[in-house]
Amino acid sequence: MIVDDHPILRQGISQLINQEKDLEVCGEAGDVQKALDLIEKTKCEIAILDISLNGASGIELLKDIKVRFPKLPVLILSMHDESIYAPRALRAGASGYVMKHEGPDKVLIAIRKVLNGEVYLSEKLGATLLNQMAGRKSMVTSPVEQLSDRELEVFSLIGQGHATRAISEKLHLSVKTIESHRAHIKEKLNLKNATELVHHAIQWAQSENLGAFRKDAVAAGGSPV
Repeated sequence: MIVDDHPILRQGISQLINQEKDLEVCGEAGDVQKALDLIEKTKCEIAILDISLNGASGIELLKDIKVRFPKLPVLILSMHDESIYAPRALRAGASGYVMKHEGPDKVLIAIRKVLNGEVYLSEKLGATLLNQMAGRKSMVTSPVEQLSDRELEVFSLIGQGHATRAISEKLHLSVKTIESHRAHIKEKLNLKNATELVHHAIQWAQSENLGAFRKDAVAAGGSPV
């Protein structure tokens, strides 16, 4: 089962998987409700999720899946920085995390590993996690990592230019709840007011998008800017 809100990307992933003799895509979804409905209907053996979905977070969908279908393995396939999002995905129950700039062979390896009951992470992230477990290196590389999953989602939407009411509608949460998240974000990031929050969020969103652009350029054979 492929869950991604970009039809072209879903089509590309489906073509990659369906070319394999031992793999077949049994369904595609672009939103949370359709994904949950199709998972139940098709009895798929693995779900491949993006982090960003229309009106929802892939992390929140992952949590829902693990509650409703606890035995279903989930692989995250996303453009978002693995150093920030992969540990969150693993804590939520994912069995692997692959960046979208990785080659098709890595995606297929990840799918087969997860289907085989193993965990898939990039060599870099795997080494970092092992070093952390051994007490040699902290995973905290950005103050943003202090945010909860929902706070990070709100912070990202602020950086994309969404106002409080728009965020509440997008996430199906009350305005009061979003305001509470904003207050917690300001406190955790040591920001004085709403202006600093918006400025910081925009800077972070731009840096994340630029990082994804550079990785895509290198993966395509280009030169990083």
